[in-house]
Amino acid sequence: MISISMRHLRYFEALAHHGHFGRAAEACAISQPALSLQIKELEEILGAPLVERGMRQIRLTSLGEEFATRARSILRAVDELDDLARASHSPLAGRLRIGVIPTVAPYLLPAVMQRLAARFPGLDLRPREAVTQRLVDDLVDGRLDTAIVALPVSEPSLNEYPLFEEEFVLVRPLGEADQPVPSSDMLREMRLLLLEEGHCFREQALSFCNLTPRLSRELMEGSSLTTLVQMVGAGIGVTLIPQMAVAIETRSAAVSVARLAPPHPARTIGMVWRRTNPLASSFEQMAAIVREAGLAGGTSGTGNGPVPPHSRLG
Repeated sequence: MISISMRHLRYFEALAHHGHFGRAAEACAISQPALSLQIKELEEILGAPLVERGMRQIRLTSLGEEFATRARSILRAVDELDDLARASHSPLAGRLRIGVIPTVAPYLLPAVMQRLAARFPGLDLRPREAVTQRLVDDLVDGRLDTAIVALPVSEPSLNEYPLFEEEFVLVRPLGEADQPVPSSDMLREMRLLLLEEGHCFREQALSFCNLTPRLSRELMEGSSLTTLVQMVGAGIGVTLIPQMAVAIETRSAAVSVARLAPPHPARTIGMVWRRTNPLASSFEQMAAIVREAGLAGGTSGTGNGPVPPHSRLG
């Protein structure tokens, strides 16, 4: 008699997460027909359907919803048993899945990976870039081991470990470099370029300016900091970016960079992981290395980070 296997659980959890056979198969590194066969076999074992198969996506049945919740719990517990074994031998070795938010990943992740590879050559780091809520969901569900995010995330099941503070700076057209730096109240009246919804940096910038999209007359959105800075260089408006992004994002744009008046807007970058993860002490070692990389990149909140020659730090 065929029984439910860990493979069945992992394949079904991937399908429930992605809502699409093709994407789930890709995530599991198998072919779509092979994944379909495994799901069909699982449904035959249970004697009831788990998914409603549509042309473009699938929907879970009521049984599928409950089964997905139980499967995630089992898979998370199994992964933590593996982590417990690793913690007693060589904790920072083997696969480690780390998430990073988009306003940190391009600027900090390369240095972090280099430092970790030098310090822990047996570590197989698997980075994933996504917005905060997706990373938090994946951590809670056991699809990630840890993540670098802006704190707080306020998820009770996660431990938050602060790393460093980082200021936001104002980016405006190069021709405005000699003009007085606007206050937060003045920014409310300007054409402000911000990241699209879902990015925590957007919410932090809106909070500093004390406005909502509905209150802003000239709010415009972009999908990345690169897009925003290039739009500023074209004279379309002004934007705020984290200090760690200055060197990379402003090197090919005709913009000026200025510190805002006190109290300087800032964010706290930190690492988060599940409180139940046995590798917690190892993550603290890793956090120290991430902090070193961040501070080395000029993200300490002092305003002394690298500024390109064509920009000006006010």
